[in-house]
Amino acid sequence: MREFSLPALYEVPSDGNLTDLIRRNAAQHPDVAVMGRKVAGAWADVTARQFLTEVRAVAKGLIASGVEAGDRVALLSRTRYEWVLLDFAIWSAGAVTVPVYETSSPEQIQWILGDSGATLAVVESAAHQASVASVQAALPALKGIWQLDTDAVGRLTAAGTDVSDELLDARMSSAHADDPATIVYTSGTTGRPKGCVLTHRAFFAECGNVVERLKPLFRTGECSVLLFLPAAHVFGRLVEVASVMAPIKLGCVPDIKNLTDELASFRPTLILGVPRVFEKVYNSARAKAQADGKGKIFDKAAHTAIAYSTALSTDAGPSVGLKIKHKVFDKLVFSKLRAVLGGRGEYAISGGAPLGERLGHFFRGIGFTVLEGYGLTESCAATAFNPWDRPKIGTVGQPLPGSVVRIADDGEVLLHGEHLFQGYWNNEAATAEALADGWFHTGDIGTLDEDGYLAITGRKKEIIVTAGGKNVAPAVIEDRIRAHALVAECMVVGDGRPFVGALVTLDEEFLGRWAEEHGKSVATVAALRDDADLLAEVQRAVDDGNAAVSKAESVRKFRVLGAQFTEEAGHITPSLKLKRNVVAKDFADEIEAIYTR
Repeated sequence: MREFSLPALYEVPSDGNLTDLIRRNAAQHPDVAVMGRKVAGAWADVTARQFLTEVRAVAKGLIASGVEAGDRVALLSRTRYEWVLLDFAIWSAGAVTVPVYETSSPEQIQWILGDSGATLAVVESAAHQASVASVQAALPALKGIWQLDTDAVGRLTAAGTDVSDELLDARMSSAHADDPATIVYTSGTTGRPKGCVLTHRAFFAECGNVVERLKPLFRTGECSVLLFLPAAHVFGRLVEVASVMAPIKLGCVPDIKNLTDELASFRPTLILGVPRVFEKVYNSARAKAQADGKGKIFDKAAHTAIAYSTALSTDAGPSVGLKIKHKVFDKLVFSKLRAVLGGRGEYAISGGAPLGERLGHFFRGIGFTVLEGYGLTESCAATAFNPWDRPKIGTVGQPLPGSVVRIADDGEVLLHGEHLFQGYWNNEAATAEALADGWFHTGDIGTLDEDGYLAITGRKKEIIVTAGGKNVAPAVIEDRIRAHALVAECMVVGDGRPFVGALVTLDEEFLGRWAEEHGKSVATVAALRDDADLLAEVQRAVDDGNAAVSKAESVRKFRVLGAQFTEEAGHITPSLKLKRNVVAKDFADEIEAIYTR
């Protein structure tokens, strides 16, 4: 057993809640721009004073709409200024935010709103409102739905005009440090998302120590960050709250479709993203260079950047010759890449999935260091991250100051600290299992080096994490696909990949009947696995499975296998549970084909 800790850099308040931050900012930095919002296609600043005023007005509207202290309010929207505004308004009304991914299916929405007992839902679009309305009959606690696209902010503001400042002030002070701030639902092996209860204290401990350890990246009045991650994800909430805590200017965009243009217009000094974003930047730059006939120059520059960064990790450092090459390529290539990233930043923080050493060295080599971190919803986002002044590429960094990382005898990563979740909402059994002996059992396997840098080497649990950082519980969609008569077994894949795929085996007994019904002269798996009609039938099974999950979790491609998963081959246990590692190894070529063909 091995463990490592760093002393806390931030003194967590003995009491209070996150609304204290916006009141403090308005008092100490009233004219500092703490938010950027899009108005008629252009960025406009929102000062600390203005933000507090808007939050208070919306919070009054929530109170007038019947929101009581301690109530849960669902927030279903893409990332936008109004998401942050509503989050702080919900807290200011004394309530608890329940974020819902905007890609969630009605089935998922029903579970999250029903399990949390949400009394009000704020959604972004008419489509979102229709999804919530379609399951509202099964949600007796839900009293109303407000839609951002039909001016929910303006209408809430108007609704709250009769609520007194005294009542609002009392509500803003009603939540204590150990009260829930949010319930974030995360996928589990049972298939049903579990609600992680994160307190105000957890956010103070998390964000306060992140800001202090990365202080040069959070300079008030100088630094800014562009949030394009889903605000419903705990990593997005880290960006939101840490920015307000510093404070630095926070801008929000709904997705990465026009990320290059958004970066160029907002010009952030800090970027927080998932590996897929940094892969996209690299791949887009390389593709553009090839299209312009400069592919060889780009590849040489990339090789130089990686070599330069690798040399920085050695005692000797880069050679004179490598320094010269690096300086030449900085003028030809690297400066242009930094311009694509906004032109002002030198650092990014990456989490949600492994970044990879090659990509890490490439970005540091071009003068834009990506600090990789590691965390879970249960740890209020980052529980380890690379320090700005001593990064170790290939690791996820050192523990959050004030917390402890322990490696158990079986290699499992265990966590302890004030940033941890309080438990799973309405699920005492799962809470007791995860928080055994005062330590959170992550289900991940890792190692700690002599300097306390953590490396994640595997998972005990079966959760798949895509390259975009989306957690996917295989059981939900696998069970639905497997329910089709033509399907014998299904295994979802996609760990570290850009999307979710699936391996499917056919039920040989049903296959003969299906072949006869469809006029097929041969009824063997080998003969029919690539048959267009059969693939269309399997696609219908996949579509049924996809209906139970969000778009990010849905299966985009599948492969019908020519063999079965058998106990004899070690693919399944006597109780018919999949041995995923064995299947992944034996069918590695088929998995690769999902992503290359």
